[in-house]
Amino acid sequence: MPLGIQQQNLNVAANVPGLLNFAAPVPTNKNIMPRVGIAYSPGRSGKTVFRAGFGTAYDQIRDNLGLLTVPPEFSSTVDVTGLNQGNFLANGGIAPNAVASSPTTQQLISETSGIMPHVLLRPEVITWNADVQHVVGENLTLDLRYVGTHAYHMAVQDQLNRQSVVTAANALPVYFSAPSQATLNGLPNTLSALTGSYNALGNIVPAYAAVGVNGIVTSYQPWGSSSYNGLSFQANYRFHNGLQFVGAYTWSHDLDNSTADVFSTYTTPRRPQDPRNLTPDWSSSALDHRQRLTYAAVYTLPYFQHGSSNWFMKNIVGNWDVAPIYTYQTGTLATAQAGTDANLNGDSAGDRTIVNPAGNPMIGSGTSPLKNSAGQTVAFLVSNPSAGYIATPKGALATGGRNTLMMNPIDDIDLSLIKRFNVTERMALQFGIQATNIFNHPQYTGGFLNDVAASGQTSANVHNALIPSQTTFAQWSQVFSSNPRGVQLLAKFTF
Repeated sequence: MPLGIQQQNLNVAANVPGLLNFAAPVPTNKNIMPRVGIAYSPGRSGKTVFRAGFGTAYDQIRDNLGLLTVPPEFSSTVDVTGLNQGNFLANGGIAPNAVASSPTTQQLISETSGIMPHVLLRPEVITWNADVQHVVGENLTLDLRYVGTHAYHMAVQDQLNRQSVVTAANALPVYFSAPSQATLNGLPNTLSALTGSYNALGNIVPAYAAVGVNGIVTSYQPWGSSSYNGLSFQANYRFHNGLQFVGAYTWSHDLDNSTADVFSTYTTPRRPQDPRNLTPDWSSSALDHRQRLTYAAVYTLPYFQHGSSNWFMKNIVGNWDVAPIYTYQTGTLATAQAGTDANLNGDSAGDRTIVNPAGNPMIGSGTSPLKNSAGQTVAFLVSNPSAGYIATPKGALATGGRNTLMMNPIDDIDLSLIKRFNVTERMALQFGIQATNIFNHPQYTGGFLNDVAASGQTSANVHNALIPSQTTFAQWSQVFSSNPRGVQLLAKFTF
């Protein structure tokens, strides 16, 4: 059990049965991980093989989650008074018998800002696969494979004591064309009444408010789950007549209800829109790339390879390797966001947008308030009715889900050119040049072309590109790098 999570037991005095349960979390000890596989090759040729497998595995609980939910005792201080501003250590510093003041139980409850589950369920993944492989001729191997996974108990960041003020029953309507004044006068809800509920702590779950929890209680609960299904085809051609290559195509679909549990990116919020209901967050994952095609080859030019006794011609004109790599991958999915606390739960991190199915998904719009005859805001008017996404204003109800906004795909060609000099039969010297995105094709993908790491996805510019009311909405060329051509030289000596 990670040390940071064990510190939960420091706050046992703040336990509230059924609500707050502080203790050293109990590790699970029944994580059985069976694996079974089978392989069968019919006939005697050995050129065709059928394989299938099934397995279960568990991940570890990261200590970072415990460090982000430390109890108030962890940050208690010993205050030493009566000393001047200098020579603190020379004058004795903190005495060995000094103790921190003992807070009351109610103070501990009110200062609680994080908690971990008492029973820590380790993330679990179930994997199954089926595969058929066949050798064509002597050098080509074809492979058709299906892979499925289902994961449970993944950590989800949630603020346990928040609740939304705005619901389907009291949300202010959003119009795409201006209604009559009579219609506005007949609307029952006002923005001032909703924000008044917010200011009266209507966004705090009553059970927590009743016991004196004043702040927001953040927790990492094992509520996350995911599902992946992928079908891939791969062709491998082993080195023959100077050529070898591997080509692969994968069609897959990855779904989950949470992806990032800490602030690592704006593109997929780290908390659910509704802290009390994770079900609406089930959607295509930010990790979902529906199609991926790759092709990598190495070709040794045939000039003066064999039978040439001319060292100069063989080593200067010959001994060239060309290695192209082509990659195509559908773009990353991102979540269009309101950019404001639309549901008035005190947290704007996960608030979504209003989706206009008849609008252009690459166009966003803001809104303007509509008032009744008493001057109260009772509704909103969309500024651009042709927009596909509308930034949800405060008091309105969002209709958009997670990860409905598509970024640009990867469509990339890399190339390596390598020259080899044979010094002796065993020793050789290689010089080469490697170019990524050799044609300098602008690719504003939101990440690197050859790396899974994100690229600047926590900047304010990225966040603005996800908000429909901003001028840079869905304008990926305004916020991401074009991944320009990169060139590097290499040298290698082998013996």
